[in-house]
Amino acid sequence: MAMYAYEGRTASGETRKGEIEAPDQDAARKRLRTMQIQPTSLKPKGGLGSMQINIKMPDFLKPRVGIKDLVIFTRQFATMIDSGLPLVQCLDIQSKQAPNATFRDELSVIKEQVESGSTFADALKKYPNTFDDLYRNMVAAGEVGGILDTILSRLAAYLEKAERLRRQIKGAMAYPLGVSIVASMVTALLLLEVVPTFDEMFSEMGSSLPAPTLFVIALSNWLQANFLFVIVGIILTIVGFRQAYKTERGRLIIDGILLKLPVFGDLLRKTAVARFCRTLGTMIASGVPILEALDICGRTAGNVVIENAISRVRDSISEGRTISEPLSETGVFPEMVCQMIGVGEATGALDVMLNKVADFYEEEVDAAVDAVTALMEPAIMVTMGVIIGGLVIAMYLPIFTMASAIGGLLIDPDTVTQTP
Repeated sequence: MAMYAYEGRTASGETRKGEIEAPDQDAARKRLRTMQIQPTSLKPKGGLGSMQINIKMPDFLKPRVGIKDLVIFTRQFATMIDSGLPLVQCLDIQSKQAPNATFRDELSVIKEQVESGSTFADALKKYPNTFDDLYRNMVAAGEVGGILDTILSRLAAYLEKAERLRRQIKGAMAYPLGVSIVASMVTALLLLEVVPTFDEMFSEMGSSLPAPTLFVIALSNWLQANFLFVIVGIILTIVGFRQAYKTERGRLIIDGILLKLPVFGDLLRKTAVARFCRTLGTMIASGVPILEALDICGRTAGNVVIENAISRVRDSISEGRTISEPLSETGVFPEMVCQMIGVGEATGALDVMLNKVADFYEEEVDAAVDAVTALMEPAIMVTMGVIIGGLVIAMYLPIFTMASAIGGLLIDPDTVTQTP
């Protein structure tokens, strides 16, 4: 941004002088015209004190705009709009006080586009990574209906609940994953560092070893010889999995398997149902057309199997059918959800019913997360105990055997005398 000194005339013929901040002269002229000032002179402000050194930071070094930043902005923005402040002034205030530097820059550009005549929803399209389709469509509906403050309040509530749900799932997945990684590292350390020491000791003794000990030593020798290949194999597996998930067929297969997992599959299904109902209910209440709302719900489902099911429902609705019937035919959504949506359609309160279903399934997700955590803790502890305890016992078995043999040699039957 640079400072420009301007001189111009207003619509009433009055001469105005001042300074204006803009990225370039064209943007400065546009801003002056929106202020109903026809510029007659526009020059960069001179002087050493006004010199600015603009160093553009690479995109990968910029801080990302998080969901917390977006929720705070949406809440504050709704309050300011409800208080009667003009849209441009609200954006100007937010662009100066946002704690995230990247978000400040984005809001500054959005403010300039709104000043230039763009709608707020169109200006948000410049940053799709920050403002997704759902956000932009709801803002557009709020602008058309004149209820932007109400829509923004609903958006903030939706984002808060969606983030809470995401944290729950992430927490449920993080615990077993973290413990499994630690257990794998401890097992690898035992096989690479501890077992070889025992192997050298047993080799010097020259005695025969039990089968479990031989198995552990063989596993240790194999891991030492192929450690680099194992690491490369793990990396290639992770990369291959990620690449496969980027393909349509790969996502379909992986997401289908995830939904069929014994414990986590049910948790993922309930999460998807809660997200679908919350998103659709919020968008319908905000005035977004049903077909457009379903299209956005499908793209934000997080699972391609559920996305395809929602797409089939959308196609059926475009042919004149209701929501509940094709939703039930997909076999993805629970029958209770389909029945409650049908009741909402019949009573004309579909958005209210969808939000009630979302509340119910978010509580179900809470219970499922608690159940998964309670189930995984003892399962992981038992697994770690069996693996690490098995390694330790296998290495100490020869020592126990030798101790028993030495104890037998110390009791010589020839030296034992019998008392008459």
